[in-house]
Amino acid sequence: MSEHSLSRREFLSKSGLLIGCGYLALSSPIIVEDLLRLLSGGPRCAWGQSPDAASHAARYWIAANSPGVDCLSCHSMSQLEGKKQYDHEEKFVKCLLCAQGCVMKENERGKCRARININGNLRSLVYGKPIAIHIDPIEKKPFFHFLPGSQAYSFATAGCPLSCQFCQNWEISQSKPEDFSVRFIPPAEIADDSESQKAPIIAFTYNEPTVFIEYLTDVAREARKKKIRSVMVSCGFMNEEPLREMCEVLDAIKIDLKGFSEDFYHRVCSAELKPVLRSIKQVSKTDAHLEIVNLVVPTLNDSDGMLNELSNWIMGETGPDVPVHFTRFHPDYKLLNLPPTPISTLERAREIAMSKGIHYAFVGNVPGHPGSSTYCPNCGKVVINRTGFFVTENHIKNRRCKYCGHIIAGVWS
Repeated sequence: MSEHSLSRREFLSKSGLLIGCGYLALSSPIIVEDLLRLLSGGPRCAWGQSPDAASHAARYWIAANSPGVDCLSCHSMSQLEGKKQYDHEEKFVKCLLCAQGCVMKENERGKCRARININGNLRSLVYGKPIAIHIDPIEKKPFFHFLPGSQAYSFATAGCPLSCQFCQNWEISQSKPEDFSVRFIPPAEIADDSESQKAPIIAFTYNEPTVFIEYLTDVAREARKKKIRSVMVSCGFMNEEPLREMCEVLDAIKIDLKGFSEDFYHRVCSAELKPVLRSIKQVSKTDAHLEIVNLVVPTLNDSDGMLNELSNWIMGETGPDVPVHFTRFHPDYKLLNLPPTPISTLERAREIAMSKGIHYAFVGNVPGHPGSSTYCPNCGKVVINRTGFFVTENHIKNRRCKYCGHIIAGVWS
C-alpha cells in the first residue's frame, strides 16, 4: 500500500495524532487545512465565500469621512491646508490596531492580510478561524516562570503585521486566511475543548495574536469563566489601547524583542523598534506576567554592543525580575544562508544580562544546557531544572526557594 493510500486510522497512527473533541494534539503545530487535504487526497481549497460573507466586525479603526474624525491621524497640517476635514471620494479606513497604521481603500487589506476594508468598514477575516491547534508544554512558548510543567492549548490564525526574514512559523504568519479551509469555531468551544483536554492554559501563538484581537479577547473571557488562564506570544507591535484591553484579559504575555536597533527592525522585520519597547514598558506596569525573548541571529543582532544595550534597557525599564531568554537561531524562511547561533554567543548574552543585574536570564533552544534552568538569585542553587521543554525538578514552595527562602518572581500556582 502506498503512503497516499493509507487508511484514515493508519495515517493518524503513523502521524502520532491525538484526536479529542474534533481537535488535534501534535508534536508540532499543524495547519488544520493541510491535515484535511492529506486525509482526503484533495487539493488546497479556499473558503468558497466572498470576504464579506466570511468576515467579522473589527475594532480599533477610523473611517476617513466619519463625523468628528481627527484628520491628523492620517494627514499632516500642510496636507489639510487649513481645512477642518479632508474629504475623500473613496471610503478609506485607517487601522489603529498595530503600529503599521495601515490606510486602506475599499477591498484593500492591511499588511497583516487579516483585516480588510469592506464598504468603508474594517472587517476581520480571521475571527473564529484557527488554522493551527496544538497542545504544547508552556515552556515551549517559552514561559519559564508561569505555571511550569503545565500544558497549553495553543492555536493560531493566519497573518502577522511583520515580515521577519527568520520567521520559524512563516507558513502560518505570512499566509492569507483564504489559503485555508477551516470551519468556524466559536470562542466558547475553544474554552470547552481546552477544559476537556485538561489544559489549564490557552496560548495565542504561532502567528501574531494581535491580528485576531476580537477573537482573542472573546476566547480569553470565556476561558476565565472556567478558571483557565490565557497567555499571548507576541511581537509587541500593537498600539497602546488594544494592548490595554488584552492586558485586562490575559494572564501572561511574552514579547519578542528581536534586536536593539531600528536598522535591524527595518531591514530584517519590516517594522520598528520603538513601538515594541513601548509595549514592553506598558505590560511591565500591569498585573500580566511578562517574559522577553531575544532570538540571537549571527551577524545581525549578536554584537556585544547590541546585547549590552538590550540588557541595559531591560534592566532599567522592567527591573531585574523579568525573565529574559536568549534563543538560538536556526536557518529558516529567508535566512537559510546563516548558520545556527554558536552556543558560546548565547552564553555570552546570558552573562551580559546577569552582569547588568537581571536575575533570570536563559539560554534557549539548546536542550540540556544548564542555562535553561532557573537559579535562585540569592543562594545560587537550581530551583527549577529543565531538560528541553520539560521540568525535571522544581524546588519552589509558596513562591520561595526551598533552600534559602528567597522569593522567586513568577506565577507558580
